[in-house]
Order: sequence, then C-alpha cells, then structure tokens
Amino acid sequence: MEIKQKLEILADAAKYDASCASSGTEKRNSRDGKGIGSTTGAGICHSYAPDGRCISLLKILLTNFCLYDCVYCVNRVSSNVQRARFSAEEVVQLTLAFYRRNYIEGLFLSSGIIQNPDYTMEQVVEVARSLREDHDFRGYIHLKTIPDASPDLLARAGRYADRLSINIELPTATSLSALAPEKDSTAIRISMARLRERIDAGKDKSTSGKRPPKFSPGGQSTQMIVGADATDDKTILTTSAELYGQYRLRRVYYSAFSPIPDASPVLPLQSPPLVREHRLYQADWLMRFYGFESHEIVTSEQGMLALDMDPKTAWALQHRAMFPVDINRAPKAILLRVPGLGVRNVQRILAARRVRAVRLDDLVHMRAPIQRMLPFIQLPDHHPGATLDAASLPARVSNISAAPQQLGLFI
Repeated sequence: MEIKQKLEILADAAKYDASCASSGTEKRNSRDGKGIGSTTGAGICHSYAPDGRCISLLKILLTNFCLYDCVYCVNRVSSNVQRARFSAEEVVQLTLAFYRRNYIEGLFLSSGIIQNPDYTMEQVVEVARSLREDHDFRGYIHLKTIPDASPDLLARAGRYADRLSINIELPTATSLSALAPEKDSTAIRISMARLRERIDAGKDKSTSGKRPPKFSPGGQSTQMIVGADATDDKTILTTSAELYGQYRLRRVYYSAFSPIPDASPVLPLQSPPLVREHRLYQADWLMRFYGFESHEIVTSEQGMLALDMDPKTAWALQHRAMFPVDINRAPKAILLRVPGLGVRNVQRILAARRVRAVRLDDLVHMRAPIQRMLPFIQLPDHHPGATLDAASLPARVSNISAAPQQLGLFI
C-alpha cells in the first residue's frame, strides 16, 4: 500500500480522538542550530479549532488493526473497515517531512492493539525514540499509551513524550465492562497512578539540588466518550473530579459519541446533542479554575446540565440569595462565581479596586459581558433592583448565554 493511501486511512481513523492539545510542553530551544521542531521558539505557527483543539499536529494511528472489540470503536476487530499499518520509520519520516513543510508542530500518535499490548507499545515508543535520538527532533510529541503495557515501556514513553494519555473511555466501570469487555478499568487507573508517580518524581529535586530526568513534562490526560451509554452529566463530572484529584491529570477531554458503520444494537442510533459536550467542557473549566465542586454544578434532578444556558449561570439562578455581588467588596472566590466574569477580569478587578471603586464603565473597558453580568452584580452606579428576583430572569439569561450552533467534529 502506498504511503499516501495509508495516511488517508490512518489519519481518518485518528479523528475520533479529541485529546491532542499541545500544552504544557517543556522548552526545547532550537535557535542554537541543533535540532528542529521547537514549539516554543519564534516562527512556529499554531492553529486551533474553535473548541480549543490544536490542529497543528500530525495526528495519526500507527495502525487501525486491533485485537479488541470495543463496540463503540470504528476500528474494533469486528468492524468492516479498510485496514492499514505504518512502520515506525514511516511515521518518523512523515513527521519530519510535514514539519519541514511547516504543516505541523509535532506528532500525536495512537494505535490499535496488534499482537499484544507490549508489542504495540514498543512500536509507538520506537517512533518517539527515533525522532528524539536519531533526528534530534525537539517538537511536541503526544503518545497515547496502552494500560496493559509493561511499566518499563510506559517509563520509556515518558522519557521521549511531552505528554502521555490513557483513555478511560467511559465514565463508569460498569459501562466499560459492557461496551469494551477486553478493557479493565482497574488496569487503566493503575497505569494512571504509575504515570503520576513518575511525573511527580521528574519534578522533585534531589538532596544535591539536581533534578531527575524529565518525564512527560506536559503531564497526562484522558478522554471520555459522552452519550454512548446512559451515564448522566453528574456522574461524568464526578468521575472527572476523581481523576483530577487522584492522578493530577492536565485535561479530561469529552468526545460526543458519533454513530459508526455496522454499529452494535446496544449503541444509541443517534449522537447526543453536541451542545452537551460543550456544556461539559464549561463545567470542567469551572472545576479546574473557578473553585466549583462537581456535585454543585449539576442542578437538575435528572443529573443533566442545562443545554440552554452555561453551567455557571444555571448555578447562579439556583442560588439567587448570594446575589447581587458587590464588585468592590466581594472576595475573589465569590467574584469567580458571577456569571460572565472570567479569571482574567477578576484579576483586573482586584487590581483596580485597590486604587479606586470599580464602576460600570470600567467593566465595559475590560470588555466583560455586561448584559450577562448586570442582573448579578452591584456597583456604585448600578443596582439590579427587582431584576434579580424577576420570574422572567431565567428566560432572559438563557437567551444571552445560549451557545452558538456547534458544528460536529467531522464537519
């Protein structure tokens, strides 16, 4: 099979993996004339999709052959798809060729399972080793690791990759057992724990003050499929909070289930609303940067996030007694809970009010979303009055905070 044909098959097969944002990499300077591909030097072009995904990586599978029969996966062993396989050297040469043409800034590499997990992981690691050691490649490398692979192979992967990820696949162990019987949720979490230990060890200084060798400096991430089972948003966010707390993940990615050819009858016939994926990312952001706990974000009895408004606005409507918030007196933790106020503008407000009282015009100059904020804040020249208690407020703020039409991942 020609390289071009393999690339078409294996790049298309990799499109279902959302966790490919290049962030948190260590700095590798290529201005000394040695090595290529630094993601931090001048002249590197980053392209991002509207939902934040990095699209300047060569994102491919080593192969779409797979021994497993996960019913939600288009590459499962029982799937009737065209198969292809790269050699490690072919992936290396493709990465270098694409980089030299300024198409990419690095590599995202995953693979189906062939022969056994150790053999597959060894091939994936060989790609990264060859790029780093044989070609002095200093660009970003993200490897999708295999939980059942030996700890030694995972340790080798962390030496060469900027980020490692292990897909938890589904929010609960019950769903994983039903839809991916060859995968073990316990094994996945054990591998995550091992990676966390090595990542933490790579950051600790010894008694002599020397740092140990870097290990996956961009940390680890994972991905969950949303809508392939009946799990509600509250359970999904609870699982995400556990993963962040126990394994210090850099990101949990949410991928709305997409119907696949020759699908199993146990799968839904339609994908979930794409805005549900969007709301989960917003809720995830609230947990990571705004001080929200997973159990307080979902306010409905059904355990689902509201689709017609963002999670922070929905929470504010359920806790109107906390509002209006006095912008000039409230502590940072409370300001972060005001709908429309982001982390950056909260920092600006805290800095500005040390000098004088913040007024409405100041928020306008900060380009804060005034219409979304007005019902929930108090300023010297603004008080919401009866607006906050009005029965029509939910309808008003839902129109303001409604997400624009979201395109599918493959549109």
